[in-house]
Amino acid sequence: MMIKNAGNQRNQIQFVSADSLVPENHLLRDIDRAIDFSFIYELVQDKYSQDQGRPSLDPVMLIKIPLLQYLYGIPSMRQTIREIEVNVAYRWFLGLDLTSSVPHFSTFGKNYTRRFKGTDLFEQIFEKILEECFLHDMIDPSVIFVDATHIKANANKKKSIKTMVKVQAMDYESKLLREINEDRQAHGKKPFKDRDNDEDPPTKEVQQSTSDPESGLFHKGEHKKDFAYVTQTACDQNGWVLGYTIHPGNEHDSRTFSAIYERLKKYDPTLMVLDAGYKTPAIAKTLLDNGIKPIYPYRRPMTKKGFFKKYEYVYDEYFDCYLCPNHQVLRYSTTNREGYREYKSNPAICANCPYLSQCTESKNHQKTVTRHIWEPYLEICEEIRHTVGMKEWYEKRKESIERIFGTAKEFHGMRYTRYNGKALMEMKVGLTFACMNLKKLAKMKRRKGLLDPVDTSFLLNLLGDLIRFLKMKSVSEVLVF
Repeated sequence: MMIKNAGNQRNQIQFVSADSLVPENHLLRDIDRAIDFSFIYELVQDKYSQDQGRPSLDPVMLIKIPLLQYLYGIPSMRQTIREIEVNVAYRWFLGLDLTSSVPHFSTFGKNYTRRFKGTDLFEQIFEKILEECFLHDMIDPSVIFVDATHIKANANKKKSIKTMVKVQAMDYESKLLREINEDRQAHGKKPFKDRDNDEDPPTKEVQQSTSDPESGLFHKGEHKKDFAYVTQTACDQNGWVLGYTIHPGNEHDSRTFSAIYERLKKYDPTLMVLDAGYKTPAIAKTLLDNGIKPIYPYRRPMTKKGFFKKYEYVYDEYFDCYLCPNHQVLRYSTTNREGYREYKSNPAICANCPYLSQCTESKNHQKTVTRHIWEPYLEICEEIRHTVGMKEWYEKRKESIERIFGTAKEFHGMRYTRYNGKALMEMKVGLTFACMNLKKLAKMKRRKGLLDPVDTSFLLNLLGDLIRFLKMKSVSEVLVF
């Protein structure tokens, strides 16, 4: 029998609450039970007047709106408000009933500009949620995974200009220069002057976006290039995000590592698993000096095809020289400003060498091999890489840091951004990683039974039985009981 208009109950009036319409196992219910969002009031207290002005929107609800956006990967704030208007669970999470008016989509943007811009509020929210995860012993920071990913900027790559920018100084430059000068003086060379005293600091030409000047042109391969931001991210082996930093997309991982490392020092890790982009003498020295074992992958020598690899030139530490495959000596020449010692061959001998075509193409038949003054630290890292168990740790990258990037881009809208400027990118990335940690925290608490309401029926029944037992007077009653 066919039934028509079975669902025609649109105008039916019912007495219901938003709470009764949200399922008990809904993710937002678990998140609401997993953490008390009232800590936001304390963080924003100094951003509001206590006795002047019109009543403001509840700060907790104001922060929860972008949390919903990044939690469910909604593309824009305008679309987020549309979803809140029709989604009962979203309304319940914000503390709204079924008929309450939803804030205008520009409300959060105006509050960000007037109150939160230039503050570390969103970083504090991320840290507070991370602290909650630590309180329940869910994070193990003894092994930390570090990697970077690019986020496409809201900028057209065809709208750009060429400009000269000052070369960013590395944080270890002064220390490196001091050791370079010591090395040069030990070899009878004059020390270099400090560049800080130069009237004309070194500059370079870069392509700068006119839409978002704070982004950077990112090249991937020979054909793909986009303006982007790069986020340096760290996590533990279980996928909890421990820290993040934001940089222009044209900055190399080796230059941006110091910023994320400053945030990771407090965890005192024993192992740090890094990609090949971090395999530099400076980073290796920094980690090893602080008692951290870095785990790097094998990096194939960048040598032209048909030529000898660098490892085929053997370094003699005692005599401080190199031996070429033809058993000739390459002697120390100088130490350059980048910290590399240069070892050069004798052109008169090389001119008649049978391996000359496999060694060098220089016009004067002279081969130069370089060795960084901190090269021994990379050699220690190679020894660590060959230690039992280190390969297994490196393979866990795909289950931890790479999975975080994949999840963030696929489900939380971090593949690209609609914002302009580094400050808004820090807000977006911070809240996205906070949502990911929050979702993970709620699921872990649900799995451990920490979110289920306490069932007191069993205790009440047991208490009733105990009272009845105490009221018994005869042995027969006790036996029957």
